[in-house]
Amino acid sequence: MPNESLLEVFPSPSENPFVVEHVNEEFTSVCPKTGHPDFGRVIVRYQPAATCVELKSLKLYFQSFRNEGIFYETVTNRIRDDLAAALCPSWLRVETQ
Repeated sequence: MPNESLLEVFPSPSENPFVVEHVNEEFTSVCPKTGHPDFGRVIVRYQPAATCVELKSLKLYFQSFRNEGIFYETVTNRIRDDLAAALCPSWLRVETQ
């Protein structure tokens, strides 16, 4: 099971509003119905409040889904919930394709 504790944060470098975008072109998980690998793209956009997510930890977090049997809709919501809990951002959008 993916581990949200893999997500590390650091203090936001600015008090002024700005937007961070991370694009993962090589997201993989496993379809729980067929057992076949699912390949996709994950786009994370957020406006930091006090913290930002450290990029290497985000990549390791995404990789933790590699062998997880999970529907894509469920993984989208799980990523959103885990990032929201770790970051407490002003706003957050997770898009999967």
